[in-house]
Amino acid sequence: MGTRDLNGSVVLVTGSSSGIGEATARQFDAMGASVVINSSSTVDAGEAIAASLRDGSYVQSAVGSEESAAALISAVLDRHGRLDVLVNNAGTTAVIPHADIEAADLEVWRRIFEVNVFGTWAVTAAALPALRSTEGSIVNVSSIAGLRPTGSSIPYAASKAALNHMTTLLAKVVGPQVRVNAVAPGLVDTPWTKDWEVIREFVTAVAPLRRSATPEDVAEVIVDLAVASFVTGQVVTVDGGLTLAT
Repeated sequence: MGTRDLNGSVVLVTGSSSGIGEATARQFDAMGASVVINSSSTVDAGEAIAASLRDGSYVQSAVGSEESAAALISAVLDRHGRLDVLVNNAGTTAVIPHADIEAADLEVWRRIFEVNVFGTWAVTAAALPALRSTEGSIVNVSSIAGLRPTGSSIPYAASKAALNHMTTLLAKVVGPQVRVNAVAPGLVDTPWTKDWEVIREFVTAVAPLRRSATPEDVAEVIVDLAVASFVTGQVVTVDGGLTLAT
């Protein structure tokens, strides 16, 4: 790849019916790529986004099993015949104070890891043959919760730490054909975080850039990593400097 002209390229963004995923899809679309929108349940929103793109399509699919991941990649290849970029953005969380050990029971751990870790792995494994043939790239959407003792819950933070390590391990073994990187955002203004005013006030007061991120801020870095031809195995923090000050 290594170019910002993505005409003829095909990009799959999982979990892209809102927030970071939607912003990422729109930035790839603006660069000329054909973009596949995906969600597990918000079908109307996903279809509307796909319809608004220059060359968008929508595939409804969960990402938590090998079967659903294989079906998703198969649908992409049936429609477009190739895959150049995979953005593993689909994720979930639970808001649980870290000290509330009892609330973070194994069912919570299983639900979060099923999407954030197992789902990412399954989609990646299913996509690798197609990505090898196009010398493509993967960008995983992680979090600073995977780098620092923070985050909406301990299970969520642990899932993102696993995702970060998965990123570096995969990058070692799938090159030179495929590059694998990740972004680790701090607080991002999305539907998930619209009620997190206390945290937003803290970030605005402490982070050197004095604001929380927009989805477009994160999408910009995702696109940069997707097209940067000599970067692999990196987890890039996108937090306005928050981790420098905390």
